[in-house]
Amino acid sequence: MTKHTFIFIWIALAGLIYYLADGIQNPNKINNLGEASTVVLKRGLDGHYRAQALINGKKVDVLVDTGATGVAISQKVADKLNLSSINAIRTNTANGDSIGYMVRLQSVKIGGVSANNVSAMIAPGLEGDVLLGMSFLGRMDVRLYKGEMTIKQVE
Repeated sequence: MTKHTFIFIWIALAGLIYYLADGIQNPNKINNLGEASTVVLKRGLDGHYRAQALINGKKVDVLVDTGATGVAISQKVADKLNLSSINAIRTNTANGDSIGYMVRLQSVKIGGVSANNVSAMIAPGLEGDVLLGMSFLGRMDVRLYKGEMTIKQVE
């Protein structure tokens, strides 16, 4: 076996391990969620429900949080979505007081479950991408049972 073959095998093995670990930690990829009016999310190993969603038609990573009042978007994602706001507000979060910027999202879609004209806040200090809270989830039937979150479109 040549040195190049040995390196190729190790790179392929590392890629396979990464792919499998990512599938376990983040099982709710946009391609796996389907288009039905009910979506079932699997809980990650860390106990959180993460998924890929579409906001204004663009793919983003979200942390689904039934304890969050609204949708909070990091500055990085706000820039990606071309969101801007002139309405600054003072907020009280688990991390203390901060300033956020109110915006309206044209659409939020997770699997086949969607809502239009969703209130959100750009949170410049937010670590991560998007916190998907009750300004979206409050329009849905949400149930937690045995490590799964079922989100059903309410007509």
